[in-house]
Amino acid sequence: MLERTLDPVIKYLVAAETNPNHITTLATLISVASAVLFSVGHARWGGFVLLLSGVFDILDGGVAREGKGPTKFGAFYDSTLDRIADAALFFGIAMYFLQGGLRPNLVVVGVAISMMGMAFSLSLSYARARAEGLGVECKVGVAQRAERMLGLGFPMMFFGAGPDGLLLFGILVILTFLAAVTVVQRILHVYKVTDGGSAKL
Repeated sequence: MLERTLDPVIKYLVAAETNPNHITTLATLISVASAVLFSVGHARWGGFVLLLSGVFDILDGGVAREGKGPTKFGAFYDSTLDRIADAALFFGIAMYFLQGGLRPNLVVVGVAISMMGMAFSLSLSYARARAEGLGVECKVGVAQRAERMLGLGFPMMFFGAGPDGLLLFGILVILTFLAAVTVVQRILHVYKVTDGGSAKL
């Protein structure tokens, strides 16, 4: 739906022969800026900028499809920078917790969950890439990257981190749990598609 809303912008960028890789780079820089904002305690702005990075993330894919078509390097570049953006975001949230953004008795737990969230986020992308490298489509799961960005960005933009950072902490717990569930879903999906894991390479 959002991509249809952005369709005039996509068409303009295609007409201007904009390189989608440049948009990918800009989206990543904006996402890293979001992480920095979280790390210094500006959760509302962090949420807003995170959503903005998502808009550019949609634009780069739209321009690639509507323009000269996706390239192998473009797909690789987009996937790689997405992982950098994800890692930066979780690191920024962990820094926010460490610098007094979360009540003291939850800081260690909050940082641990941030690191788990980062690990599961990276595992999600690896599972999909590895599966597709084996010729298995693997887009299943309850917590795709877009859903995770929306689930964090909108509440932060409107409500901030909440009293003693508890809203951010709660959302992070939920997103980390859903990411873990999605990893399991992808493993089970590939297991099923590969005949119970018996299919040979």
